[in-house]
Amino acid sequence: MVEAASDARLRGVVQEVLGVVVYPGTEIMTDVADVHLKHAGKHTLIPQPSNDPSDPLNWSRTWKWLTMSSMALCTFNYGVGPLSLAPQVPYYMKDFDSSLPAVINFVGVSILILGFTNFIWVPLSRGLGRRPVAIITTIITMASYIWRARATSYNSFLGASILCGIGASPGETLGPIIIADISFLHERGRWMGLYQWSFWSGLMIGPILAGVTSQDYGWQSFWWVTTAISAFTIVWTLFFLPETKWDRRESSVSSEDMQAQTSGSSLKDDTMITKTEKVNGVEQGYLQASSSEERISGKPSKTQMLPLVGWKAHEPVLEAIILPFKLARFPIVLWGAWQFTLSASCYLMVNLIQSQALGAPPYNFSPAHVGYTNLAFFVGVCISLLTAGPLSDWVSQRATVRNNGVREPEMRLPALLPFAICTIIGSIVLSLGFQYGWPWEVVVIVGFTLIGVQVAAVSGIAITYVVDCYKPAAGEYLVCATVFKNVWGYGMSKFLNDWIVKSGYIGPLMTIAALSLGCMLLGGVPLYFYGKKLRGWSANSSVHSAS
Repeated sequence: MVEAASDARLRGVVQEVLGVVVYPGTEIMTDVADVHLKHAGKHTLIPQPSNDPSDPLNWSRTWKWLTMSSMALCTFNYGVGPLSLAPQVPYYMKDFDSSLPAVINFVGVSILILGFTNFIWVPLSRGLGRRPVAIITTIITMASYIWRARATSYNSFLGASILCGIGASPGETLGPIIIADISFLHERGRWMGLYQWSFWSGLMIGPILAGVTSQDYGWQSFWWVTTAISAFTIVWTLFFLPETKWDRRESSVSSEDMQAQTSGSSLKDDTMITKTEKVNGVEQGYLQASSSEERISGKPSKTQMLPLVGWKAHEPVLEAIILPFKLARFPIVLWGAWQFTLSASCYLMVNLIQSQALGAPPYNFSPAHVGYTNLAFFVGVCISLLTAGPLSDWVSQRATVRNNGVREPEMRLPALLPFAICTIIGSIVLSLGFQYGWPWEVVVIVGFTLIGVQVAAVSGIAITYVVDCYKPAAGEYLVCATVFKNVWGYGMSKFLNDWIVKSGYIGPLMTIAALSLGCMLLGGVPLYFYGKKLRGWSANSSVHSAS
């Protein structure tokens, strides 16, 4: 079997043969000169897997699907509770004798805690591993749901909301870390779409369950349902979420050990030149070697199925904690964090006002009916699952072919365009519809659905782009992003409803949508043309050696 080339050797060959500067994030998707890469079918495997069958990249399709199902279930469970209070607001106001802003504070506090607790969980996932963090936090989340169900006072419920924020915070970071651990570049968009679907589905299915159960059985019943979901998640995770953390610093072969497999007239019979290009006047072959075909059929080891295997990190804990602050210096990370924040704000604004807007004339919806409207969001997220990830992968693949097999992360960014249109139309329908009392079918079916499409698609593409650029620090980037998003969301929970009472729906809702669109236009477009140059500024940063 042909050994995988080391990253350093591959960069050197590509820069010499093609004249392409290779910065972190730039990936070579084809064989160049005498350097061979491992392949599976028509795809070049990036990152290059080791020869160990227990390497997560080498796991069979069945084990990868089981692992991703565990990731999706954990993510759904983390999201189903914290923001599901909208249909229950009238019940909490009555039982706790509280005002609307006081009840909305349950959501605001959870949002705030969700962001900052990742400063603990992400370093722990780097040292202890992904599996123990998933198990521990799911247990904490279940405990918070039980506490909420048994709470009899405002302060008690507020304490449960804080604990829920602590336990559920990995819902916004752990999924992309696991995806980066076990997926190849050509499939990362699809898996990121699954993560976004499970995350936003939890946020959107939760209010539906909350509305139905609260109306028929009392608000406490919803929290017992979420407790059952958590218990099932714990059992599933114990059996089907192996440890995905893997040290890739030892996976590649040094250039001294690398032997030229083909050069000039030494081509083997089973090697085919699939494309030629003249570079500096010399015809070069880009090779697809059948001898480097990989069979992806490994499985987790017994050690990877243990609940805890001890601390194993390659940097001090303090270094892992300050890594998000290092990342926050880079323009690409800042753009990705703000784009994630602002696209999510388009959904949060509806979540915060839907009980207020739909419970009043001309709609007069019951809490259960308010909950049902979240089905439109869910449909939008499902549309995003089927379109956003595959579209961004397809756009990248097409651009890679035109670029002689060299893929740049910026090639994903044009996939944002159709979802920017969804943001425009959805926001206009919502703001004008609520302001002028349009039929609920238009507001919910069109407005809510399009907002559901854009929130999962735009945030998913933005996250995938930054992960492509700074893959070793994927979790730490998401710490930055969730802190931005959740601090922003906490602020929105404090002022949005009062702002709407004073100014109506059009100004507040269109302002939030315009911020998201502005970030796409003023950030995404320049990054498409100059993102690689910005990556060059951070090419020698220690964030690329995090593990």
